[in-house]
Amino acid sequence: MVIQSPLKNSEFRKLFTAQVIALVGTGLTTVALTLLAYDLVGGNAGIVLGTALAFKMTAYVVFAPIVGGLAHRLPRKPLLIALDIVRAAIVLAMPFVTAVWQIYVLIFLLNLFSAGFKPVFQATIPDLLPDEQQYTRALSFSRLAYDLENLLSPTFAGLALLVFSYDALFQANSIAFLVSAVLIFGTVLPATQRVDRLGGVWGEISFGVRSYMRTPRLRALLILYLGVAGASAMVIVNTVVYVREYLGGSEADTALAFAAAGGGSMIAALLLPKILDRIPDRPVMLAGGMLMGFGLLAIYLRPVFAWILPIWCLIGMGWSLVQTPAGRVVNRSSSAADRPAYFSAQFALSHGCWLLAYPIAGQLGARIG
Repeated sequence: MVIQSPLKNSEFRKLFTAQVIALVGTGLTTVALTLLAYDLVGGNAGIVLGTALAFKMTAYVVFAPIVGGLAHRLPRKPLLIALDIVRAAIVLAMPFVTAVWQIYVLIFLLNLFSAGFKPVFQATIPDLLPDEQQYTRALSFSRLAYDLENLLSPTFAGLALLVFSYDALFQANSIAFLVSAVLIFGTVLPATQRVDRLGGVWGEISFGVRSYMRTPRLRALLILYLGVAGASAMVIVNTVVYVREYLGGSEADTALAFAAAGGGSMIAALLLPKILDRIPDRPVMLAGGMLMGFGLLAIYLRPVFAWILPIWCLIGMGWSLVQTPAGRVVNRSSSAADRPAYFSAQFALSHGCWLLAYPIAGQLGARIG
């Protein structure tokens, strides 16, 4: 049987286009933020960016369950459009920053509203694509979009900076969020299914996390995400130190190592739809966890650079084998009305794993080498 591409669905196509445009804009802002931090504090920019990342993760962990728990009370399309418009306004304010504390405030606010937008957006896709095989392909496209953004956004930013100042990158991201809002406005979304829950406002806010943690397969998913966070944090935080300090590599070698991890993730995302048509999620995701584990163990054998590339590629494949099918697991575990709450819980708890993993990876890299 030929499985129709999810891109044949015009409503999903609009949402996916909105996602890609917003991702590219966010990538441009990441580059612009590093330049802004350097202008403000020079050599201490790394400290500022690290703190900003902590604010980002904190916003994700705290705010996502709140929006997810209350999302069933709100009309979905106006909520997503409003969150996009607010994000556009926040990014537009960034060129006017004159102090480090202002960066922290704006980054926290930006990611506060992103924490509301992203899980509700993710929970909308299964409503548009009720066929699981189509939905799996949509998850694969989404994973590819994230990986391509990580690889290509610095290139796009570099080309733009040949002509414009970095302020223009913030403006481009603001426009990207507005374009995303327009595309969502033109999309026919299923109506929000209202559901009555016990326990008042706190009961609604905590519903997603409580229900998530009561579901055995989701607890197992969270354990796998701890592995994803640990492996990806080791790659993101320690690649530059390992390649430059221990192997004496160049900046180009460092970029190649990152590209190997991203390439591995994309290869897995491309192969997964056909794999998941034949093999259940559980063994595929466990295989991903094992690949990450083997890759991390191989690092401690102090491999030469020629071996770093396939090891990083395997680690990237491993985290994609876990992350890409995760939406299927969450979707199967929740009803349509409760889906935003479950996806928000997944979003918050998984980013809580990264909030723990980043500083641990930094300390391990510094102390163990």
